[in-house]
Amino acid sequence: MANRLWSSLSPYLQQHADNPVDWYPWGKEAFEAARRQQKPIFLSVGYAACHWCHVMEKESFRDPEIARLLNEHFIPVKVDREELPDVDQTYCEAVQALGGHVGWPLSVFLTPDLEPFFGGTYWPPRRQGGMPGFDEVLQAVIEAWENRRQEILGVARQVRAALERANTKPPVGSVPASSMLPHVVDLLRQEFDPHNGGFGRAPKFPRPLELRVLLRYWHRTGDDGARHMVEKTLAAMAAGGIHDQLGGGFHRYSVDAAWLIPHFEKMLYDNGMLALAYLEAWQAWGNPSFKATACRTLDYLLADMRLPGGAFATSEDADSEGEEGKFYLWSATELAEQLGPQQAALVLLAWTSPAAQVDGKYVLHQARSVDELAAATGVSPQEMAELFGQIKAQLLSLRNKRCRPLRDDKVLVSWNALAAEAFALAGAAFGQQAYLQAARDCLSFIHNHLWDDSRLYRVWRDGRRGGQGYLEDYAALIWALVQMYQVTGTVAYLSWASELAQGMIADFADPVGGGFFATPADANPPLFRRKDVLDSPTPSGNALAALGLYYLGLLLERDDFVDWAERALRVCLAYVSAAPVACTQAILAHEAMTCGVTEMVVVGRPEDPGTQRALQEVHGRFLPARLVVFLPVDETGKVPPTHLVASWLSPIAEEAQRLAAGQQPVLFLCRNRTCQRPAVGLGQIGKLLSEQSSPAR
Repeated sequence: MANRLWSSLSPYLQQHADNPVDWYPWGKEAFEAARRQQKPIFLSVGYAACHWCHVMEKESFRDPEIARLLNEHFIPVKVDREELPDVDQTYCEAVQALGGHVGWPLSVFLTPDLEPFFGGTYWPPRRQGGMPGFDEVLQAVIEAWENRRQEILGVARQVRAALERANTKPPVGSVPASSMLPHVVDLLRQEFDPHNGGFGRAPKFPRPLELRVLLRYWHRTGDDGARHMVEKTLAAMAAGGIHDQLGGGFHRYSVDAAWLIPHFEKMLYDNGMLALAYLEAWQAWGNPSFKATACRTLDYLLADMRLPGGAFATSEDADSEGEEGKFYLWSATELAEQLGPQQAALVLLAWTSPAAQVDGKYVLHQARSVDELAAATGVSPQEMAELFGQIKAQLLSLRNKRCRPLRDDKVLVSWNALAAEAFALAGAAFGQQAYLQAARDCLSFIHNHLWDDSRLYRVWRDGRRGGQGYLEDYAALIWALVQMYQVTGTVAYLSWASELAQGMIADFADPVGGGFFATPADANPPLFRRKDVLDSPTPSGNALAALGLYYLGLLLERDDFVDWAERALRVCLAYVSAAPVACTQAILAHEAMTCGVTEMVVVGRPEDPGTQRALQEVHGRFLPARLVVFLPVDETGKVPPTHLVASWLSPIAEEAQRLAAGQQPVLFLCRNRTCQRPAVGLGQIGKLLSEQSSPAR
C-alpha cells in the first residue's frame, strides 16, 4: 500500500512510496504528529542519483521489522535534498556538530521541535563487520528517548544553539581585500596533486570554481604555476574515467586520485559548471581539446538531459538494473564479441588499463593518445583518429541498447540557470547558434512554468510546480539573465532580471546583518533562517547575488542594486579566513567588483557578418570582469532608444553613428563610464581585444 509520498514531485520520494515505512514528507503534518504523539522524528535525506540511498532503501526501508520499529516509535520523514537544500544543510551541520560523518543518505533523529540529537549516514540493516546495524541504532534511540529524554532534550538544545551561533557570527580573523586572491591561490598550490591534477587526495571531486579563480589569477599576474594547475587538471579529467568517453559529460567524482574510476552519477550542475571552466580555459589559451571537451559536455546535456520544452533534468543515476556503473562498464569478452578481436585489442590498448577496473570490467579512459597509438601500430594519426571515431560510434550505439540509468526529471531553477549560463557563453564564443537557442529555451521554460510575475518557484515536474524559490534560485537566474543579455543584447532579459532582483531584495534581504537569507521571509525553515554564504558543489547564493546585482546595477544605473551587492559580498568575505576555498564564488565576485569592470560596447548592424564576427571576437576572448553591451543600429544607422538602458550609453551610440554610420562595427572600451578611443572595423577591434586579453607580466 502506497504511503504519503506517492503524490510528491520528487522522483526520489516516489521511489519510497511503496515502502512499508509510513513516510511523511517534510511539513506541518509530520511536525504536528510528532508533537501530538511525543515521538522523535527520524529524518532521512537523500536524492535520486545517490547509490547508497538506493542501497538503504532496499535493505532497510523495505525490511518489515525495521519498518515496524520506525512506524511504532518514530515519525519517519523523507526529504529530497535537492528540493529542500536548507533542510539538508541545516542537518548536515547538525550531524557534524554531533561528531558524526556527513554524507547521503543523511539519517538524523530530531525532537518534536525539530532539534537534532543524533545522526549519521548509511547503516546496514543488521550489524556488519564493525558497523552497527540500523536495527541496533533504532533500538538504542528508542531506549534513550524512553529513559533519558531530558538528557536528549538538553543535547538537542545545545546543538541548536551552536548552529545558530555559527550562522549568525562570522569567524574571528580576516584576510585583507588585496590579499584574498593570492591567499586562496596559495592554498590551492598546497592542495594541488602534481601527478594527477586536481586538489587533495581520493576521493577527488571536480572543482570548477577553484579552476576559474586560478584562471583569473593567471590573467592578473601571468603566473605560470596557476596556468599549469588549470591545464593539468582539465586535461587529466578529460582523459579520465570521470569523463564519459563515449557519451560525453562528467560523473560526480572519482573514487581514486587519478580520475580513473568514477562514482557514476551525473549531475546537471557539475556539467554546466565544468563546461564553463573548459570554455574559459579555451578562451585563455586556445587549446582545441578544451573546446572539444566543453562542446562534448554541452552536447551530452542536449542529448540526454534536455526535457521537452527546453529545461534540463536534474541528474542521471549511478545505478542501472540494481548495479552501480553497469551501464558504463565493458568486459574484454564483450568488446571482442561486439567489435571483433582486432578492434577490441585496439580499444583495450587505447582506452583501458589495469587500474581502471570495477569487478573485472573496464572503465573507458584515454590510456594512450591517438599519436601514441599511431606510432605503435604504424598507422598515420589521421587514419587512427578516423578509425577511433568509427569505433566510438559503434560502442556508443551498442551502449545505448542497454538499460539506461534512471533520470531524475524534475526541473530545478538554480541548476538550470547554471546550465543556461554555460550554453549562452559557449554559444557566443564558439558561434554555435544551437547552444544559444538552448539557453533561450531553458530560460523561457523557467519564465513560462516557474515564474508568476511576482514569485519564483523552485521545482517543476510532470506539469506541476512546487516549492518557493530559494535565494540560490533567484541569484543564479538573475546572473544567467545578465549573461544572456550580454551575449544577445535582448533587453527583455534585463527587465526580467530587474523584477527578480526587486523580489529577491524584498523577500530575502537582511537589512540588519546585510546580505540575504537562504529562504524567503514567509517560509518556515528548520530551526532558524540561515544564510547561504559558502560554496557547496554549487556557488554560494549570496556571492551569486552580489555578482548579479552589481552588474545589473551598472547596466541599469541602479545604485540600490549595487549597494545590496556590496553588502552581500561583505557577508561572504567575512568567512574567507576560516573557509577560503569555500569562498571561491565570492572571490570571483570580489575580483569583478573591486578590480573594476571593463564595459565593452559593440555597436553595429545585427545582420552584418562583420558585426557578428566582432561580437564573437569579444566573447571568444578570456576577458574576466567585463560587461558586454551590444547596441544594434537600424537602417538609418541609429540605435533604437529601447536599447539605451542607461544614460551613459547614449553618447556612445551617437559617437558610433558619427564614426561609422552603421557600416562597420565599433567597439568602445570604458571603465567607470569613461571610454577610450573607439576601435572601428574588425582589424582595430581584434588588435584592441588582443591587448586586453593578454595576461599581465
